[in-house]
Amino acid sequence: MKRYESWTRQPKVNHQTIVPLHWRDELPDLSQFDKLVLPFGLGRSYGDSCLNEHGILLDVTGLNQFIAFDEETGILRCEGGVSIEEILKMIVPRGWFVPVTAGTKYVSVGGAIANDVHGKNHHTAGTFGCHIPQFELWRSDRGRVICSPTENKELYEATIGGLGLTGVILWADIQLKRIPTPFIDMECIKFRTIDEFFDLSEDSHERYHYTVSWVDCLAQEPQLGRGLFTRGNFYDPPLGAKKEPRALPMIPMPIDLPSYAVNPLTVKLFNELYYNKQLRKKIGGVIHYNPFFYPLDAINDWYKVYGKAGFLQYQFVIPYKETREPIKEIFRRIAKSGQGSPLVVFKTFGDIKSPGMLSFPRPGVTLALDFAFRGEKTLKLLDELDRIVFENGGALYPAKDARMSGASFRASYPRWEEFADYMDPKFSSSFWRRVTSS
Repeated sequence: MKRYESWTRQPKVNHQTIVPLHWRDELPDLSQFDKLVLPFGLGRSYGDSCLNEHGILLDVTGLNQFIAFDEETGILRCEGGVSIEEILKMIVPRGWFVPVTAGTKYVSVGGAIANDVHGKNHHTAGTFGCHIPQFELWRSDRGRVICSPTENKELYEATIGGLGLTGVILWADIQLKRIPTPFIDMECIKFRTIDEFFDLSEDSHERYHYTVSWVDCLAQEPQLGRGLFTRGNFYDPPLGAKKEPRALPMIPMPIDLPSYAVNPLTVKLFNELYYNKQLRKKIGGVIHYNPFFYPLDAINDWYKVYGKAGFLQYQFVIPYKETREPIKEIFRRIAKSGQGSPLVVFKTFGDIKSPGMLSFPRPGVTLALDFAFRGEKTLKLLDELDRIVFENGGALYPAKDARMSGASFRASYPRWEEFADYMDPKFSSSFWRRVTSS
């Protein structure tokens, strides 16, 4: 049975009605609904941006058809409910890949546009929205609307990163990326401090399309921010590759673990083992794209690790060219609190600007990590981190948020009032009401 909740199970909400959509030519009259509506895809948002408490969810996963593919130009047209997984199954054997991908392939195209997802190659490719030439939007007040950089330009910019609030994305064109093989030529390098991380990032910027790091969030000085830096490019052997890609085996997570399973002791033990599993300073090799881009997809329903209480994910970006001290202070606070988890993503964003009005990535360094939900204790820590983020010109990511204040949202997205003019009058979300009413 499909879950209509966020991936983190936070916050807990009830919806009035779920309305499934199946055909682009047989759509209900949105203006006749008596409650506000919101599109819902595969439920991989980490907070309430995909929730609509006491309202109506439009389940768009039935809009899952491919429409056209030009193998010469790499332009794919598909419906908004098609998943990245389905796209990869079709295009990778043909020598193509998605231009930008989040850390899971179980994301719908509409969701990838609405959250303007980013990936390991932001410094070379920008966000997902940078590679969408056009799409068709379905609105309650205007019906079907074609949006592109030259047609309905403002609505195009509002929809990219617009959190599903401007209408339903019926279909979209995606400019794919040509690849020589489905394999990644990668290196993994141990670093002992945050300063070493920045040195590796600068060294990798021009030579590697994909970079990302795992960090031991509980390590303290003199090893504050120690971790593993991974970088890679698609493998291009001299004579080509004959090997067929293999599917990543999935490990089931059939039950919820006890809520106390993720605790300071287990996290510290895991982090120690994970950091030291690599004995040498640097290792390398050629691996399939699945474990490189989607390691957590190997564990089905991995959110159950946190138990029924769920967890909160926290992701920020802070400019770092002036000073690295704010990043170090954030790691100090997390380590001192004993909270956090083994699931940490740390990387830099480049300066490629997204067309989206509410797009999250901007030049700087971004950290995403999970916190098992411990009520007020967890919320107090995140409030402390917020202060550091905003005192240093940073921003939080709505797709990963379940608790930011209205003031934090407005500081993160100064164009929010301009964006509100392009919202569909029948659309809303729990997130939007929370951050605009406080």
